[in-house]
Amino acid sequence: MKAITRDRYGSADVLELSEIDRPEPGDDEVLVRVHAAGVDPSVWHLMTGLPYLVRLMGYGLRRPKTRVPGMDVAGRVEAVGANVTTLRPGDEVFGACRGSYAEYACAPADRLAPKPANLSFEQAAAVPVSALTALQGLRDRGEIRAGQKVLIIGAAGGVGTFAVQLAKAFGAEVTGVCSTTKLDLVRSIGADEAIDYTREDFADQGPRWDVILDTAGNRSLSHLRRALAPRGTLVMVGGEGGGKWFGGTEGLIGVLVLSPFVGHRLRPMMARIDQKDLLLLKELIEAGKVTPVIDRTYPLSDVPEAIRHLEKGHSRGKAVITVAALRE
Repeated sequence: MKAITRDRYGSADVLELSEIDRPEPGDDEVLVRVHAAGVDPSVWHLMTGLPYLVRLMGYGLRRPKTRVPGMDVAGRVEAVGANVTTLRPGDEVFGACRGSYAEYACAPADRLAPKPANLSFEQAAAVPVSALTALQGLRDRGEIRAGQKVLIIGAAGGVGTFAVQLAKAFGAEVTGVCSTTKLDLVRSIGADEAIDYTREDFADQGPRWDVILDTAGNRSLSHLRRALAPRGTLVMVGGEGGGKWFGGTEGLIGVLVLSPFVGHRLRPMMARIDQKDLLLLKELIEAGKVTPVIDRTYPLSDVPEAIRHLEKGHSRGKAVITVAALRE
């Protein structure tokens, strides 16, 4: 089968389109015939091995343990392992796995769910990692409630576009922060207000928001706290930049250290792949409350270019890799 592979850490130049053996599912796994796969920042981190903390988390110290990158996946079940009873060949699914930038990929059955009926495979592939991050960040870490004022920083990005829609679905009053060219997009997906960070500083408006979900990670804690209501909650999803060892996680560490000493609730966020939450997202999508925003699509051979586009930081929603066309 065709797959994108890498044998060392580095820039997008280390990625190659290769011919490799099709994987075999384990007893608790499903073999998915991949139709589409999403592109998110975790792909870049696992490609470069930066920050070094990523390598210490079990992804390989000197070289990647998983040769094929990619996590978000949407496709059809090709085969199931001996212990899998919830899925069968032919089922259309979406979820997460290791190695989705390939014609076939294996995933634990509990990391997949039936694909939303009203989405294409390309749309479904944009959902899992980003939408789960937004959902768990708002609901679990932010403890969002109807009527609250919520600020989404990075509202036009992969996580941000889902966060705006989910916050509205939870009944919040939502403000999105983005650049000039993305204001219309953020308003179109439901934001009550959109702030152009190139022209005004949301923190200058004083304590205002009950919940802030920061998907950018490039502002100081003191800056973010200026915009929080007295007992408000800040959820830091992550961040880019920083040193080679800890990168954007330095901000998350700062949250943990400072939180016990201030009135604000400061909470770091790391998403988990949860089948129940995938099913909830499916329900919200089919009800028309959440719709994936696709920035652009790329064929499998252009994965390096898709990741370079992600690095530039100008995405509007998610980029998606289309795979099934290689076999049609």
